[in-house]
Amino acid sequence: MSQPSFIAPLKLGFLPASRGFFSQRLAREMRAQILATLRHAGYAVVVPEPGQTNEGCVETRAEALLCANLFREQRVDGVVVCAVNFGDEQAVALALRDMELKVPIFLFAAQEETALHPGGERRDSFCGLLSIAEALRQIGLPYSVGRHPVCVPGDEVFAADLNWFAAVCRVVRGVRRARYGQIGARPDAFWTCRFDEKALQKIGPTTVTLDLSEVIGGAEKFRDDAPEVTAVLESLPAYADTAALASASLLRIAKLEAFIRRWSTEQGLDALAVQCWTSLQQNYGVCSCTTMSRLADLGLPAACEADIPGALSMHALQLASGHAAALADWNNLHNHDRELVNLWHCGVFPKSLGQTRPRLETHPILRDSGAVPAEKAGGIVEILLAEMPVTLARVTHDASGNWKVLVTQGRIENNSAATGGSYGWCRIEDLSSLYRDVLLRHFPHHVALTRGSVGAALREAFERYLGLAVFPHAL
Repeated sequence: MSQPSFIAPLKLGFLPASRGFFSQRLAREMRAQILATLRHAGYAVVVPEPGQTNEGCVETRAEALLCANLFREQRVDGVVVCAVNFGDEQAVALALRDMELKVPIFLFAAQEETALHPGGERRDSFCGLLSIAEALRQIGLPYSVGRHPVCVPGDEVFAADLNWFAAVCRVVRGVRRARYGQIGARPDAFWTCRFDEKALQKIGPTTVTLDLSEVIGGAEKFRDDAPEVTAVLESLPAYADTAALASASLLRIAKLEAFIRRWSTEQGLDALAVQCWTSLQQNYGVCSCTTMSRLADLGLPAACEADIPGALSMHALQLASGHAAALADWNNLHNHDRELVNLWHCGVFPKSLGQTRPRLETHPILRDSGAVPAEKAGGIVEILLAEMPVTLARVTHDASGNWKVLVTQGRIENNSAATGGSYGWCRIEDLSSLYRDVLLRHFPHHVALTRGSVGAALREAFERYLGLAVFPHAL
């Protein structure tokens, strides 16, 4: 499986753990097989070479220190440890401790190739991996184990476990280094979007703030024929049906996107959260939904209502799946199907998650309520989610600053019940139980979603390596 297009490539450390009492031929051949498998999967691999250690494996203290230096100097994003025979647990523990990198660690053992018989070569890696795991426990290093801890590299089972571990590495790397842009303040009515920047920084992400007035002023300063504006204007019809909006609204949308893209690049942002109503409409004259939808499809998740934890939820899902993410309301239970929930937002879902060509429309709630004149309420994205498996997640924190995350999986399916904006009907096993958890465990009304079933990877990353309490449902 190739790495996602808008996710930075992973660099994996590979530690072949060997012990001299066991077959060095088997260790050498297994090392080569695993290395070929990792490289074929598209990962840059850092591993000791045969000239640096015995057979390119790790057993002695000197070899462990050399391996640690390699991993540290190359700043690997995760480490794959294989007991290519029994393996030496102290060497593994020393190498992983002294590399001084808080990255995910994946343990597995190589399967015996032939039946055991007296005098025959053997690995005994089944036993050795237990010793390696116990050594890591004793020095306090967390590690991951796949569904099949003893396997043959190249098999489908190993490929699936490797894809899972790679997703864990992407989430941990991405969240720990993240920079999230908060544009404007949250709507005053939405306490659900409150959060503590200092508490978030303890996980890793930095929040970069920008007053909404600076966005409005910056967008208005663009000339109508500025290259950045023209590029957006010319690409809008290919992204969505723009017939319902006046040219003046499309121009404002283009300028808004041009400014936010420039600012995001300058700040090195990984995700955004925007004060999307009603000041922007009243003072600038357009909805931000189109811009946010398009940014999400470019790999820059954009959350509504200045919801930074929502942006984190979207970012983590994108890192795990390699697909764009959306932020939705837990909007409505189906009138007669108790396991079908409407996931909806005004009009901000990315095009790549839809099943039909989106349309740009005027925001009906703001318009019909009289909150915003119709000519200032253009720019929502009308889109129906495609039928697909999805993973949903929501990061939040309690009054004491403790972070937690809800993770579940479901499937988007077509249904005759319809509404406006961006939406889809999601089937989730035992939805009533999940809804009770959202209520009783104090998760807010926003939930992020992405294509695919990556809940297990998300749970592993948050729970084992990022230190969040995870509440899984139907995983």
